[in-house]
Amino acid sequence: MEPTAHLQPAPGTRRRARDLGIVVGHGDTGPLNAITDVPGVRVGHTTVRRPPEVHSGVTAVVPGAVGPNAPLPAGVFTGNGYGKLIGTTQLTELGTLETPVLLTSTLSAFRVADALVGWMLERPGCGEAQSLNPVVGECNDGLLSDIRARPVHEEHVRAALDGASGGPVAEGCVGAGTGTVALGFKAGIGTASRTPDLGGRPYTAGVLVQANFGGTLRVLGRRVTPRSLGPTGDPAPLAETGSCMIVVATDAPLDARQLTRVARRAVFALARTGAAYSHGSGDYAIAFATRPEAGATVADAELGPLFEAVLDAVEEAVLNSLLAATTTTGFGGRTVPALPADRLLDALTDPVATRLPDGRKQPPG
Repeated sequence: MEPTAHLQPAPGTRRRARDLGIVVGHGDTGPLNAITDVPGVRVGHTTVRRPPEVHSGVTAVVPGAVGPNAPLPAGVFTGNGYGKLIGTTQLTELGTLETPVLLTSTLSAFRVADALVGWMLERPGCGEAQSLNPVVGECNDGLLSDIRARPVHEEHVRAALDGASGGPVAEGCVGAGTGTVALGFKAGIGTASRTPDLGGRPYTAGVLVQANFGGTLRVLGRRVTPRSLGPTGDPAPLAETGSCMIVVATDAPLDARQLTRVARRAVFALARTGAAYSHGSGDYAIAFATRPEAGATVADAELGPLFEAVLDAVEEAVLNSLLAATTTTGFGGRTVPALPADRLLDALTDPVATRLPDGRKQPPG
């Protein structure tokens, strides 16, 4: 597939995939092309940055009115389980989500879970709660951040939760994506949405990713190598401590079994972007539905458009996480470059061209 347009970014700016004419799939997006297109879903970030040692944070995905007395149907799928996804067993056993989904750095996940419990116990309807299942995912940002410092604290968690809002979602080096790296480039938070038709009715599916995984970047099915991007595109070395957390929200009436099927497709979508699913990668997806009172669930035979929508949205969200991120120098003096958008477009439109040492394009032959 070719990009549908060839817009060149202004110097120094970062744009989303569609701003560059890179369009994944054929489905329509929501108005914001973000997880917040799903009614009632809010997102909040707290970025914790003390350069060069600390580049970390927390991101909150907050469904409206979720709680132990108002759980939402949910499913989870593990692609590779080298991770610390807190709350998985009860979510799998009961198929319900009781809290917002929080994302953070690996060694900060346990503090974040404790802070989430404290915040939830103060919510209306939780005054008598004696059991609560916090759901917290993580990625290892130790390549760029002093992960052992565990820099994410309760006040950061509360700020992300209290500041969560609808509307556009900040992407790239923000919140839980501040220190993450994917496919050899600086990555971070990315989001996208689609509006599939299921059984004659339109619904919305939105995704948010915390991208931090290894492999070789693919864009629209085309392998993008450092050689094709030139010297400033040389990827950083990536340890096998990477992961990807994916959160999927939908207003379609689905049960937990169906949402687990949706979550499975979300992890499958990472392969489109070049994911290696390495030994040290924790690749997870959590999917929840915001309309448990909507009556009969969608028939399984009608789920095809939703599956395709989630595959496309995850692929685009990963690209957005890369394109929104900026070159970062972090802990130990390591520098991870941003994906150069202008050279990426060159590579997509002239895939056989290579670069000279000074960055000029050299046609084949």
